[in-house]
Amino acid sequence: MKILYTTTHSVSIELQSINPYYHNEYDIYLNDKFIKKENKNIFSIFDLSPNTLYKLRVNNEELIFKTKYESVLLDVKRFNAKGDGISDDTAFIQAAISACPNNGTVYIPKGIYLVTSLYLKSNITLYLDKDAKLISNINRKDYPIHPGDYLGIWEGIEQDNFASTLNLINTSNIDIIGEGIFDGRAELSDWYINHRIKNIAWRGHLFYSYKSNNINIIGPTFTHSMSWTIHPYMSNDINIINIKIINDKNMPTTDGIDPDCSKNITIKGSYISVGDDSIVLKSGSYDLAKKYKTPTENILIENNLIENGHGGVVFGSELSGGIKNITVKNCIFKNGDRGLRIKTRRGRGHIGIIDNINFDNIIMENIKTPFVINMYYNMGNAGGHEEYVWTKSKLPFNDLTPVLGKFLFKNMNCNNVSYAGGVFLGLPESKIKEIKIQNVVFNYDTDSKPGYPVMIEHKKEMNRVGIYILNVENLILDDVKFNGNIGNDILEEE
Repeated sequence: MKILYTTTHSVSIELQSINPYYHNEYDIYLNDKFIKKENKNIFSIFDLSPNTLYKLRVNNEELIFKTKYESVLLDVKRFNAKGDGISDDTAFIQAAISACPNNGTVYIPKGIYLVTSLYLKSNITLYLDKDAKLISNINRKDYPIHPGDYLGIWEGIEQDNFASTLNLINTSNIDIIGEGIFDGRAELSDWYINHRIKNIAWRGHLFYSYKSNNINIIGPTFTHSMSWTIHPYMSNDINIINIKIINDKNMPTTDGIDPDCSKNITIKGSYISVGDDSIVLKSGSYDLAKKYKTPTENILIENNLIENGHGGVVFGSELSGGIKNITVKNCIFKNGDRGLRIKTRRGRGHIGIIDNINFDNIIMENIKTPFVINMYYNMGNAGGHEEYVWTKSKLPFNDLTPVLGKFLFKNMNCNNVSYAGGVFLGLPESKIKEIKIQNVVFNYDTDSKPGYPVMIEHKKEMNRVGIYILNVENLILDDVKFNGNIGNDILEEE
């Protein structure tokens, strides 16, 4: 076992296992005292004392660790926060944050705290007790607005949007820890009424970081988000460990985690169940990419359980700045539409390309189409339904043409596949460079009904298809098995 991260009041541990996400049940001892049983590869322990040595024992393996130094702990109730779920506690919690010195902790004890937007500052810890819940104000008019010429961003375009519940602006060295809950209560508000129409400003998130670095989010549950749940933008060196994201599967655009023009991000040991895509890698629209030239890169997604949603790990569709060096391993995807999903289209350009994408040791259960790469994506902000996007005729290759590089998918079991094992749709003027599928088994649901695996203008219904390709330069199948598909293993569109 190894230490992933220690804070003032917690430690996160990873056990080495060949099994994704789950481990055989084991006992955890701290200073020779039994703490709890676990059955996941990654676990966290909270309520530790700062600046203290501990001995941890699991499966007869021991390690010693020391928690981080803490200068002071500030209980928000000392700043007059009520925690009654009725009074607005925003100003009182914000006062505690503002008063907290370097290496200090803002502690939120048991209670329900009604807030609008909180702004964290550098070099502090925000610690939620396991019985603490922060609930978001449901009146959009009470929220600050982030102006689009500085902070505001919406679907890859600089536009005014509402502040989020937690905001990190030009900050660094922040730990957000504990087993408490951030509840956006979006279902009680108007956030999803005509959600694709701007209402004063575009929606905010439960967590938003802008040009912030060295951020650690460990333990909390995020639920009922106004839109994308966790949105790191132009932010680097972020660890997201042992969190839960739970959004109503019928609520649209409630992505789980959206790293955007960001790098060096680790997402481990987490559970995500949402109404849209689960983990989404973005790098802006063409104009944003042309302005900043900032890719999303060096992302590790490991030992996560992802349920429901339109896609498990998704790229785009705002990916004009490029996405590269992505590793997804030891994960389980369950009961969703797609496992890997790449969505782009003409107009996104190739200021940055999509390359070096690796999936390894993945289990997919009841995923309708495990792999989808679609360069004709017709949803999102304006332009998706124009003939320029959807035509399969060869158009001139220019600055607005997207480019996709190499993809490797290996060591996977895909069970109860419905529509297709994989659908890979490249452009005639910009073919997908290479897709390699190695040691992968597709087991089909023999009772499945036809459906649509990709969001494309002229949809094609499929049922128990093997691999369906259009404009792929190099498709390599190495030890790939299809059990229960209809027709040939590989179908190439004319």
